[in-house]
Amino acid sequence: MRKIIHIDMDSFYASVEQRDFPELRGKAIAVGGSPDGRGVVATSSYEARKFGVKSAMSSRQALQLCPDIIFVFPRFDVYKEVSIRIREIFRRYTDLIEPLSLDEAYLDVTEDKKGIGSAIDIAKEIKAAIKGELNLTASAGVSVNKFIAKIASDYNKPDGLTFIGPSKVVKFLESLPIERFFGVGKVTAEKMKGKGIHCGLDLKMFSEAQLIKDFGKSGSFFYNMVRGNDERPVRPNRVAKSISVEDTFERDIFDLDQMKEELDLLCLKLSNRIDLKSVAGRTLTLKVKFADFTLLTRSYTGVHFLSSYQQLKEEAGLLLDKVDFEDRKVRLLGVTISNFFEHEFDGPRNGQLSLFDDSNYRTL
Repeated sequence: MRKIIHIDMDSFYASVEQRDFPELRGKAIAVGGSPDGRGVVATSSYEARKFGVKSAMSSRQALQLCPDIIFVFPRFDVYKEVSIRIREIFRRYTDLIEPLSLDEAYLDVTEDKKGIGSAIDIAKEIKAAIKGELNLTASAGVSVNKFIAKIASDYNKPDGLTFIGPSKVVKFLESLPIERFFGVGKVTAEKMKGKGIHCGLDLKMFSEAQLIKDFGKSGSFFYNMVRGNDERPVRPNRVAKSISVEDTFERDIFDLDQMKEELDLLCLKLSNRIDLKSVAGRTLTLKVKFADFTLLTRSYTGVHFLSSYQQLKEEAGLLLDKVDFEDRKVRLLGVTISNFFEHEFDGPRNGQLSLFDDSNYRTL
């Protein structure tokens, strides 16, 4: 039986800022965005989250929820350096590490380098090393597969450690609220609740065929996840041919300005994932799904490689302008980068921070 740990840093960007600048500690801060309402929030401190401020939220909305919020200029080079040091700590215990982003990763410690044996003890040591060496906190989930370990790491944040052993998996998943399941977003959760599915036990009452009928190809995933079935290995050297982000809206949208704002958020997420993978691509694809589930795509392939937020935002906006909406509402937008450089892109990401203007930030 495998021993999987999922490590998730607590409010990573914001915690690094509060660590490095004592005057920010204990205060509601947002990394990214701006006091004039432009831009989007990359992440927020736990003090800001109490007001409902979340990542990928427009700074305008963040100000409405928390008028005293402090917007902090992001330092992506610092975050990436810290992420490298965190991964060095992981490598003391295993080489089977699968990063998901700068601030989270799966570790397979079925056979650990130190011969500790206990995944719980390894998770404790990792958390202690991150705290002692980097003065940051992480939450850890420990279980028999990736899916359950990821749910566990989010169960008791911040600075939590949750173990879900083989004998506890079924009971834990059956009692879990449906919105806490990884892969179930707001829109899907509301649809499930409309069918009487409020927790894992409710979901378990549906056959795989019925779930596929109601939720498409995701239905098979939902059927297996509620039973704790996940045989995916931890893959330390995944080579992606493309990187995608998309969002299904709670309510179908019609206003073009709102679409562009939503597309802004997607491009920010995509630029962060591109940075993690150290790649750049020549082809950008826009995905639009209408309220009637009609799907449309538009692509751009250029001479130069794209990697920065500003590049993605500009090209995605041009692709959106080419879409004839014909008075149709939109339920989903997505962006994909592909056609990567054949080797890892390790050059400077000119424009990576061009989203942010120093003059927009408060002086502390």
